[in-house]
Amino acid sequence: MPSFEELGLAKPLLEALIANGIAEPFPIQAATLPDTMAGRDVLGRGQTGSGKTLAFGLALLSRLNGGHAKPLHPRAIVLVPTRELAMQVSDALTPYARSLGLWCRTVVGGTSFTRQADQLRRGVDLLIATPGRLSDHVRQGTCVLSDVEFTALDEADQMADMGFMPQVRAILDLVAPGGQKLLFSATLDRDVDKLVREYLNNPVVHSVSPPTGSVTTMEHHLLMVSNDDKPDVINEVAARDGRTIMFVRTKHHVDRLAKKLRSIGVNAGALHGGKAQNARTRVLAEFRDGTTPVLVATDVAARGIHVDDVSLVVHVDPPADPKDYLHRAGRTARAGQSGTVVTLVTHDQRRAVHGLTSRAGVKPTSTNVRPGDEDLVRITGARVPSGEPIPEFIPKVRTPRPGGAGGGQRRSWGDRGGERSSAERGGRSYGGERGGRGGHATGGPRTEGRSYGGERRRSFNH
Repeated sequence: MPSFEELGLAKPLLEALIANGIAEPFPIQAATLPDTMAGRDVLGRGQTGSGKTLAFGLALLSRLNGGHAKPLHPRAIVLVPTRELAMQVSDALTPYARSLGLWCRTVVGGTSFTRQADQLRRGVDLLIATPGRLSDHVRQGTCVLSDVEFTALDEADQMADMGFMPQVRAILDLVAPGGQKLLFSATLDRDVDKLVREYLNNPVVHSVSPPTGSVTTMEHHLLMVSNDDKPDVINEVAARDGRTIMFVRTKHHVDRLAKKLRSIGVNAGALHGGKAQNARTRVLAEFRDGTTPVLVATDVAARGIHVDDVSLVVHVDPPADPKDYLHRAGRTARAGQSGTVVTLVTHDQRRAVHGLTSRAGVKPTSTNVRPGDEDLVRITGARVPSGEPIPEFIPKVRTPRPGGAGGGQRRSWGDRGGERSSAERGGRSYGGERGGRGGHATGGPRTEGRSYGGERRRSFNH
């Protein structure tokens, strides 16, 4: 495998890679970098954890090296489906952008629109954005895409699943014609395939990493439980030692289960689209650093979760379809690590779950379990919870400063966690930002979408 130096990266990037403890490229980086550095359009197929963020990020930064952005005119954009993923891509690429003297910024809902507009006015070389908020900036005139020569779409299949394709298409129509485009996706479903055919110019295809269902370091289990035993089984599995993600279908169930687990001594965090951005950021940070070992989440909110060392994924509620199963399962056994995926199955769910896993290409082991069973401990590491309640985090309340009108200061949207994109105003947020199923990035009708995994999707397109 070629080294980063042999792949032609600039010396500052090589030094930054070494400083971050990265000595050799991942397979997808070694495979795609020669083509991306040469200016070819690239279609990369790879699961999360395969190293594709640096695969497209290092290429974009290398091609941006030596140039300067004009106010309001970013030179390259990375489109991602969720706020959490945008933050993670930014965290991964910012050190390398700095090594070249380039500005890397994020544009997402849930944070101050005005602050983002100010950053765009100063000039941004690489802009990482969710389609909804970027569409708002385009519509408001605070971002102009005509100078964008390099565009990367990360997790394109997830953007399609979340209904973002109308916004993505409208954005791609506005970037500089003939510019380089990189698209990374775990699957090439109909919408993604149409996007590739319409917007990528004779792309080089690189497929790295097997589908989630055939990852050899991932074990799949169906745990057959009675309705009466299921709550105690959940409690014991959650009390295990190790980083665990538990998936449920609705926001309400997320909050209820996390609260129940904390009441019996399991430090669990709740993540769903209805939470404020600062709360979501805090919960994810505590999950990453191990302060909170258990994360209870909905499908959509978890689409931005790229955390290493998740050793167990639990389908508390069976997923709605095979793609959701594989997406949830993909949170574990990342980057060559091992992991276990268990689905709790009650008697009335058996036939449906067997059919779902078969369509997902997974052959799980079925085991009947009850609380305290040896098989439950063997498969999941289940333990009896301590029973000592864990107090819920209560954010500090800002004390109004004297001297303002009425003895205090009015707080702006930014003070309350940021201005929301207009895709979020007037309704509930959906996985960070909601995709529309029709309309346009800069104008369009308000439509109702389908129900997804128990969370209601409403789209407000722009």
